[in-house]
This record gives sequence, structure tokens and C-alpha cells, in this order.
Amino acid sequence: MKYGICPLSIIPLRAEASDRSELVSQVLYGESFKIIEARKKWSKIRLTFDKYEGWLDNKQIFPISEESYKDLKTQDLILSSDLVDYITTSENQLLTIPLGCTMNALTNLGHSFEGHTISGENPKENLINIALLYLNSPYLWGGKTPFGIDCSGFTQMVYKLNGFKLLRDASQQSGQGEALSFIEESEPGDLAFFDNSEGDIVHVGIIMKDNYIVHAHGKVRIDRLDHTGIFNQEKRQHTHKLRVIKRIV
Repeated sequence: MKYGICPLSIIPLRAEASDRSELVSQVLYGESFKIIEARKKWSKIRLTFDKYEGWLDNKQIFPISEESYKDLKTQDLILSSDLVDYITTSENQLLTIPLGCTMNALTNLGHSFEGHTISGENPKENLINIALLYLNSPYLWGGKTPFGIDCSGFTQMVYKLNGFKLLRDASQQSGQGEALSFIEESEPGDLAFFDNSEGDIVHVGIIMKDNYIVHAHGKVRIDRLDHTGIFNQEKRQHTHKLRVIKRIV
């Protein structure tokens, strides 16, 4: 088994071994992973944080030893906490990074960082403060950054920055935590999940106080939440049908 780290700000994680393949997620600076299948130009990887799998271009992988991988795996995550910051490389060049990148592998990469970081579990009320940092970020299928993010990437990154682990996809996240019976039982920071006409979970957002929800739909935005689902004030209609509310923290 081989192992690696993301040495760049953002690397696309694809469904198949091709630049034309679907973007299923992104690997952010400093994230570690196992290489579970290696080809000449591409490698299939499994991320350490959430076990999500996909294909990376070999040119964008920084290889590490099994010993280094195991060491990084046992450490508490240290994450960049500003919307945009930069890394200084061993060649004294600057590498721009987005919110939520991992700083644990700086020594492995020969890089340095002097910006603000966040680590450990933070109070539940801080979830909304972090969520609002992503406000107006454009929707991007598979995205995980303020420059493009999808609904479950948004919830995962907000929780990650507060020291809690969510799986990658909305359908996976809906299997975590404790189900609540009514909106009235919810607290700011709880997750609301929404399904389609076939009953599949296809959307997730973070509940705020006073029956509002922040979620990624076109962009990261704030809408009303009621027993039917999400009500879009601009369209004057419901855009998502509520399925279940979950308390993770």
C-alpha cells in the first residue's frame, strides 16, 4: 500500500481516471490518503478523514511513507481558519490556500505557515459562525471551498472546522446522529435533510435560530425553514422537501 498528501491548494477528485470525468469531491492542501490502485497517470485514493474514494492525477500527489501516514493519522487536525491564506514553500514561493486546509503535514512537505489555525472540538454555537464565512460561495458539484462548494461539502467543512467528523455525501450524513421529531426540537447547528420524489436524500443544510437555514443552493444562502421544507423568499416557493432533522453534536 502506498500513501500520499495533497501538496497543492485544491486537487480535483474524479469518479474515473480521466480529466473529463465527473468531479466527485476535492482534496485540499495537506489532506492525507491511501493509494488503493495505481496506474501510469492516475491513482485511486481513499481519503484518511472520511474514507471517500476517487481518482487523482499522479502529477498532483506528494508520496509519503507508511510511517508518516500513520503518524499524521493519529494527530488532531490543525486547519487554516481564514477564507484565504498562503503557504511558503521550500523555494520561498507562495502557495495560496482556502479555508479548511490541513496544516499537520507542513514538515513532510517542507513548507511553512504563519496564518491563523483552528483545532479541537469547538462549542456547537460556533458552527453558525463558521457557516457564515461561506455565505455567497458559488455552488459547485463536488466542491469544498469558498470558491465553489456543494451542499454536503459545505456541511462537512463547517463541522470539520469545529472538530467534528461528517461523511462526504448528504445521503451518508443522513445516517449519522440522532433524529428529531419536530423542527421545534432543533438547535442552531443541527442538520436538516431533504429528499426528491423517489425518496432519496439529495440535499442538506444547517439549521439556524428562528426557523432559518443556511445551505448551498446556487450559492451558500439563508432561507426560511418550515415543516414542508425550504421556502425561497425570492422565488416565493418551496425549493426542497424536508425529510428528517438530525442532531450530530
